[in-house]
Amino acid sequence: MKSVIIASESSGSGKTTATIGLMAALVKKGLKVQGYKVGPDYIDTAFHEKVTGKASRNLDIFLMGEHGIKASYMRGNGDVGIIEGVMGLYDGKGIDSKYSTAHVSKVLGIPVVLVMSSKGRSATICAEINGMIDFGNINIVGVIFNNISESYYKLLKASVEKNCNVEVFGYIPKDNRISLESRHLGLVQSSEVEDLNSKIDILSDMVLENINVDRMMKYFKEANYAKDEFHIENKNLKIAVAFDKAFSFYYKENLEILKEAGEVVFFSPLHDKKLPEDIDFLYIGGGYPEIFIKELSENKSMLSDIKNKLNLGLRCYAECGGLMYLMDTVEDFSGGGNFNSVGFFTGSVHMTKKLQNFGYANIKVSKENNVLKQGLSINCHEFHKSYIESDENRIYEVTKEMYNGKTKMWKCGYTKKNTLASYAHVHFFGNLDFIKDMLDFK
Repeated sequence: MKSVIIASESSGSGKTTATIGLMAALVKKGLKVQGYKVGPDYIDTAFHEKVTGKASRNLDIFLMGEHGIKASYMRGNGDVGIIEGVMGLYDGKGIDSKYSTAHVSKVLGIPVVLVMSSKGRSATICAEINGMIDFGNINIVGVIFNNISESYYKLLKASVEKNCNVEVFGYIPKDNRISLESRHLGLVQSSEVEDLNSKIDILSDMVLENINVDRMMKYFKEANYAKDEFHIENKNLKIAVAFDKAFSFYYKENLEILKEAGEVVFFSPLHDKKLPEDIDFLYIGGGYPEIFIKELSENKSMLSDIKNKLNLGLRCYAECGGLMYLMDTVEDFSGGGNFNSVGFFTGSVHMTKKLQNFGYANIKVSKENNVLKQGLSINCHEFHKSYIESDENRIYEVTKEMYNGKTKMWKCGYTKKNTLASYAHVHFFGNLDFIKDMLDFK
């Protein structure tokens, strides 16, 4: 499968717009498209899946390791692969380019197309393009301009062709019909955009009309890697996974790992009355419970069933939104008040206007507990605008290395009975021992 990376000079320049448009254009040309996303993001991958009809995959070197992103890439299936970058091309974990889109490009050997959003510049944008090429010696093969007029595009195209050694593939015109809403943690989920199909159709037509897709595809590159080493044994477990508009943040590979351990069944905390029957393990991932907490709180039979089953010892892992859901109360994100939730953990969730913890971090299991080995190290990612007031037992020491050499540390990892819940998002490829411990019923 030949692939390309869609990157940019910064967030907000149009990577997602260009990625979705290109994917949809290729689908219209009759190609099977496999989507990927650099970094830990869940929302963009859902947009990819909406366009391509198949699950998009994350490529995150910090969470998965270099072997992990190669395995994830090779699990993809299609005629072509489109990899959406994260932030700016060289932005990674800290003040260097480690774990960035550029890092992924080097590891996979896949070229980059830049999406640039320009205003009031011509020759200066050429200096930026040349600077990005020279800074990390990345194979940048071309440029797409986003959200500009045709006349301005012609000026920029002439300037780049004169001053840079890259192709100009085209542009995406300024058009309010293709804008996507945002909310407190990023884009609104694809499942919540009512006119998304129309937006995708308009955008794909714009791409086919204004971008030389055939010329661009000549730069796509084939990549093949060693065998996939990320597997676990079949334990014949029945595993329930919460999945609906409130809980949809799951890495494709995590679900594949769970399916190797047994049968995976999905349920909706919003709409189903009880958990699936005769389950051995419960996984409640991240999402937006604070957006849907009123509806979640009204499903009292589900809240009661989860609480009762966890108190009886059902093994459970809950991440971020899943952690919030298991507390006594959750504050509505818009200030609409506090609503009752599962109440397995004693505590309350409060929303804030700023990120409480953001980015990559490392976990050490610092206390003995029923689910994980003491001393286990885990790579994770956090991104949330809420905090919890609770005196429940916590077994995680979470540390984040700061740009100034200092280390930030906080406690998390709430445990009770056979349940572990944390704000931290974990990818199982980089933490196989973690999920093996969670599924160990001996």
